[in-house]
Amino acid sequence: MKPLLSLIETAQGCWQLLRLLILSRFRLKGRYWTWRDETAFGRGKPAMRSEYVKATLDYGRWMARMRKVGRSRY
Repeated sequence: MKPLLSLIETAQGCWQLLRLLILSRFRLKGRYWTWRDETAFGRGKPAMRSEYVKATLDYGRWMARMRKVGRSRY
């Protein structure tokens, strides 16, 4: 059950990241993404690309959970 939940959360996180990319018009060097990188990795990006991807997916999963919590109140 746990791997399935993880897969579902990852898919939801990817959806949220895609949504955010669309909202930012895919401007990865724009103001939002520059700010996001500075706040998430203030001391520098991780040396390994896999760590950067993992951190980005963690952020996407977090966004999905926060959107779900926000909807449950109403």
